[in-house]
Amino acid sequence: MSEMIAVSDLKKHFMLHRHRPGFIGAIRNLITRERRVIRAVDGVSFTIEQGEFVGYLGPNGAGKSTTIKMLTGLLVPTSGGLQVNGRVPWRERQKHVREIGAVFGQRTTLWWDLPVIDSLELLMHIYHIPADRFRQNLQEFRGLLELDPFLSTPVRALSLGERMRADLCAALLHDPTLIFLDEPTIGLDVVAKERIRQFIRHINIHHGTTILLTTHDISDVEKLCNRVMIIDRGHLLYDGALEKLHERFGGKRQLIVDFGETYGEVHVDGAHVTERVGTRVTYHFERGTVTASELIGRLSNRFRIRDLEVREPDIEDTIRRIYEEQLLARE
Repeated sequence: MSEMIAVSDLKKHFMLHRHRPGFIGAIRNLITRERRVIRAVDGVSFTIEQGEFVGYLGPNGAGKSTTIKMLTGLLVPTSGGLQVNGRVPWRERQKHVREIGAVFGQRTTLWWDLPVIDSLELLMHIYHIPADRFRQNLQEFRGLLELDPFLSTPVRALSLGERMRADLCAALLHDPTLIFLDEPTIGLDVVAKERIRQFIRHINIHHGTTILLTTHDISDVEKLCNRVMIIDRGHLLYDGALEKLHERFGGKRQLIVDFGETYGEVHVDGAHVTERVGTRVTYHFERGTVTASELIGRLSNRFRIRDLEVREPDIEDTIRRIYEEQLLARE
């Protein structure tokens, strides 16, 4: 695989002027102006290979959107190196945008008062898509996204789920090699979310499209991404598999045991009892202290077990804990 995105020590700083209120403050503003530097992205480095599906995570204000705007060519970095598909986005903007796509959950690229099909045909001319290629892509996406019921409907009359499906179609008609997805399932119901996820997964696998996904819906990341990057306060804190992040910071696991009979004392080394209802006992244990198989072995040597279940901590709780307790920032 070849590199699709190469980022080296990327920085984007904004200068803000302090505004003093009131009449005296206005005079002071004219004479002297206090400035404050906002380091939105501060020394980020990473590479993304062609065909990868990467989740880009972080709390609000972490620097995700600023990074995406530099990758798309909308912002010029303060310093650092950045290439997308061998190009510097803001220097070769016209060629660059012909090879990328973008979908933003809160905005649409379609014309508000036009039927969906008219917007798609306009995009064919804007991107100079050959007619046969346009028909082939549209036919494929109509089936995958179930567009036919609303192709002739004005965009303003679409539901959120319908608009998102139309926006995805619009972003991919010109066969981009890279697509940026910002909250593509925000506000959608369970059925609509799953339809969108299946389509995105299909595009990545069958078209080889490189995808960078920013989202607060961790289930999107779990079901779609092979790799995650976490940014906070402008710094990249983690780059790797979601599973390894979960292993490091997932906290306590649960072992739920249904005993074959009632026992007075069910304590076992390496775990502590958090709940007991009849013959069902719930244990909590630390991932790094003891394995589930060791714990099960200790219990089965002492008690008759009818059934058991190991439960992992919820990944969303793990990510929230990382943000709130700044666990990665401590390393």
